[in-house]
Amino acid sequence: MSEHEHERGTEPPADLAEIGLAEPRESRSHRGGRRSRRGRRAKGVAGCLIPLLIVAMLVGGSWIALTKGVDYVRDQFADPEDFPGPGSGSVTVEVEQGDTAADIGRMLKEKGVVASVDAFTAAANARSDEAGRIQVGFYEVQSEMRANDALSVLVDPANLLQSAVTIPEGLRVVDIVELLAKNTDFGKARYEKALDEPGKLGLPKYAGGEAEGYLFPATYMFKPNDDPTSILRTMVDRWKQAADEAGIVEAADELGYEPEELVTIASLVEAEGRGDDMPKIARVIYNRLETKGEPTYGKLEIDATVNYALGRNLGVAISQEDLDVDSEYNTRRYPGLPPGPIEAPGLAALEAAANPAEGDWFFYVTVNLKTGETKFAEDYDQFLEYKAEFQEYCQTSDAC
Repeated sequence: MSEHEHERGTEPPADLAEIGLAEPRESRSHRGGRRSRRGRRAKGVAGCLIPLLIVAMLVGGSWIALTKGVDYVRDQFADPEDFPGPGSGSVTVEVEQGDTAADIGRMLKEKGVVASVDAFTAAANARSDEAGRIQVGFYEVQSEMRANDALSVLVDPANLLQSAVTIPEGLRVVDIVELLAKNTDFGKARYEKALDEPGKLGLPKYAGGEAEGYLFPATYMFKPNDDPTSILRTMVDRWKQAADEAGIVEAADELGYEPEELVTIASLVEAEGRGDDMPKIARVIYNRLETKGEPTYGKLEIDATVNYALGRNLGVAISQEDLDVDSEYNTRRYPGLPPGPIEAPGLAALEAAANPAEGDWFFYVTVNLKTGETKFAEDYDQFLEYKAEFQEYCQTSDAC
């Protein structure tokens, strides 16, 4: 390589020289020396800043402690405030639909159950699987509980405050009221007053404002804030559900009856039959209603209606004197349906009234009271045979 070429090789490319990113070697070496000394000064400054920052933080912490108090500083690093427990007294609380853990925590804090919302939400987060199963309803807790203990009460469904009342099939309204008064905090007078305001009970229009037959038999779980009106309305709502399931309105139209007549028929079926016999008993009722001549001349002749007319238990045996009671409910005396239901039919009876069996029966006799075996007859002579069988059964059984 020539001397000329060597000197040319040490020169920077023109483009780098133009934008100032290349310098002669001598110049770079000289500036590099200055950069080195500046770097040492920068490190020295940074080293001084670190202790200054520490001092500033200590001074700042002291200022916070002096101005806001030591408790404020402690709270920034301490666990959420919580009561030591175990709690005392009794507090009724309600978990509402859609409540989050924070909502429940706020409600509990307002009622003095937990010390802080944060303590409850921390417990709920730690037990998220259980907390997610909290049910809507009322619970009895205590004042000043540990948040975790309060959560334990709420996650257990057994702690829901509910009054369980079972209403069996076949009860009259007076019987249902007596049962409700016995199993809730309200006396009979309160229920009777609620029944006197049928518009508040949600009864169907065709009930004519009468609750008889429209308080559905079932087991109910009533809440602490339920009153007689809401309790009875709950039972009516459950009846509507069963009536829709049985198709009462549609069946009435197909059979040529009014919906209220089917409800009355269902109450008679409930009084007279059980199980698989119900649709057959419903057919006997329809056959009698629709036959104005022999063999029954339109009379249903159901003893339970006589007892209803007399205002007594529907299963009581009737006497000849009882048969003379002058009441439209006395189907031994008057043809056709009684003015309304005589008791509360269950779902099976409603379905039987809506879907009667096919048959030409006009009579039935329960020949075994223990098993409920019932025989159906198309004519009176066959009925007498079955009746004799029943009388023989009674001679050897203590069930009669």
